[in-house]
Amino acid sequence: MLAPCRVYNELTMNKQIQILYFFIITCILSCSNENKQLTANINMYSNTWDEVLNNGKLDLINDEHFDTNVTLLMSPENIVGIENVKDFYANYLNGFSDIEFSIVDIFGQGDKMVKHWHFKGKHTGEFFGIPATGKSVDIDGVTLIGMKNDKIALEQDFMDNMDFMQQLGILSNPDNVVVINTLYNAFAAGDIPSVLKLLDANVVWNEAEGNIYAKGNPYLGPDAVLNVVFTPIGKDYDYFNLENIELHEMYENQVLASLRYKGKLKKNGAHIDAQVAHLWTLKNNKIIGFQQYVDTKQLADANKK
Repeated sequence: MLAPCRVYNELTMNKQIQILYFFIITCILSCSNENKQLTANINMYSNTWDEVLNNGKLDLINDEHFDTNVTLLMSPENIVGIENVKDFYANYLNGFSDIEFSIVDIFGQGDKMVKHWHFKGKHTGEFFGIPATGKSVDIDGVTLIGMKNDKIALEQDFMDNMDFMQQLGILSNPDNVVVINTLYNAFAAGDIPSVLKLLDANVVWNEAEGNIYAKGNPYLGPDAVLNVVFTPIGKDYDYFNLENIELHEMYENQVLASLRYKGKLKKNGAHIDAQVAHLWTLKNNKIIGFQQYVDTKQLADANKK
């Protein structure tokens, strides 16, 4: 006959095992349900934004897919409510054509999700009051997402807004001035190879109309600039200096330089001291365009002496 204590211990142990089994099964079922819900949320979310942005179905921003108080976290003021969110994204659909929106990756836990997205489009319409620029944009970003009762309740986007504005041509790349300053320093040191390296392979170069070096305008590519502008200047002048250079950052990735040419012609010893402006256009830290403005009468008169 089993001792009472032993019987009690065995019963207690069996009870504990049953509780443990119940706990494990509950956790498995709970995790399974959570995973199913997360999968459903991801599918609904992904399909909704695919239809809205790629197919222009703005009316899918409704109370079937979005919480009544859906909120876009923004600075300086959040956007709250389905109609306001719809108005916000209407700017993208009206402002861009050839839209390609894709979710690169999306994952989450519970009611919280994170997506990595990619957006491409051409700015052909008004975008938050900005007139069409005709520029194409190609931008990546990340969004933090909050779900509530199987609906989209919260979004917060993170993206490089400066890069976005630069691609639109609204802001210029701050490195542009550095590139042009580097070019003038290389020119001053007589380092023409370094100057040419800063020119895009398809650079379009225009000397001022009336300048003796402008006969073949526009010159295309670094070799043409070297052969028709830089080399002749080296042959024609005892010295040719760029002085009093001031750089001014412009919009659409342009830099305006105001300066003076000071030089001495070899053939007659005539001196020049001319007021000049250079307009540089850049893309991806390379010079794609140049336009010279100069007192061409002074240059012509010096060549006649």
